Amino acid sequence: QVQLVESGGGLVQAGGSLRLSCAASGRTFSSYAMGWFRQAPGKEREFVATTTWSGARTYYTDSVKGRFTISRDNAKNTVYLQMNSLKPEDTAVYYCACAADRGLRVTAAEYSYWGQGTQVTVSS
Repeated sequence: QVQLVESGGGLVQAGGSLRLSCAASGRTFSSYAMGWFRQAPGKEREFVATTTWSGARTYYTDSVKGRFTISRDNAKNTVYLQMNSLKPEDTAVYYCACAADRGLRVTAAEYSYWGQGTQVTVSS
């Protein structure tokens, strides 16, 4: 079992920044890929970013490339999502997830464990 707890969400003006954190426990965190997803009201959950078990490789959905950065600190069992130049369309509940293996993973079905989510609201 893995427990994931997100934090760092909140209300920010367009153009601002937030850093989300996801603390993991209960599993060998450093052995598995991690990802961030988001879900806006009335929409399906969508992939945002993923990183491999070591953090050496990352991948992003096109809409956040150049603005968001995923990183991880395996010593702290924590994955981060730095979000810059935020836009109103980034408003959503953001979820972190732990994959079943080490490589980059972009679909929700490839993730075994999920956090409870943290709300990000970007005002115009």
